[in-house]
Amino acid sequence: MIFNFLHTLIFICGILHIALAIGSSIIPKVLNWKVELAKVKPLIRQMFWTYAAYILVINVCFGLVSIFGVDELLNQSFLASCVTLFISLYWLTRIGIQFFYFDKTDAPKGLFFTLGEVALVVLFIVFAAVYFIVFLYNITWI
Repeated sequence: MIFNFLHTLIFICGILHIALAIGSSIIPKVLNWKVELAKVKPLIRQMFWTYAAYILVINVCFGLVSIFGVDELLNQSFLASCVTLFISLYWLTRIGIQFFYFDKTDAPKGLFFTLGEVALVVLFIVFAAVYFIVFLYNITWI
């Protein structure tokens, strides 16, 4: 019963990770990265794009692992426990960054952007909660 429920949740989170990665493609345009990054030195610009690409690839990989490796994420192994805890902590950290680090003084204003931010934060909370619950399920073997 709980296995099937968690199985479904992880699979849905996998789809949502892929959707997040696809949706992230509009962020550079919305935040005008081309103009803003033209103001910094080439090395800083290159590092920024590299880090952005790493984040994108990590999110896609979380999605692919969650879609195609859902059974393995629920097999109560040490590795499944580690991976689900890592994904949960990744998103929990992202939530902290959203609220305690980002200076949103120059962030786009308006209902569309506010709703977008709320949707993203809710998504991050869902990811952190689901993978932590799966982590707890996985450590029941200890």
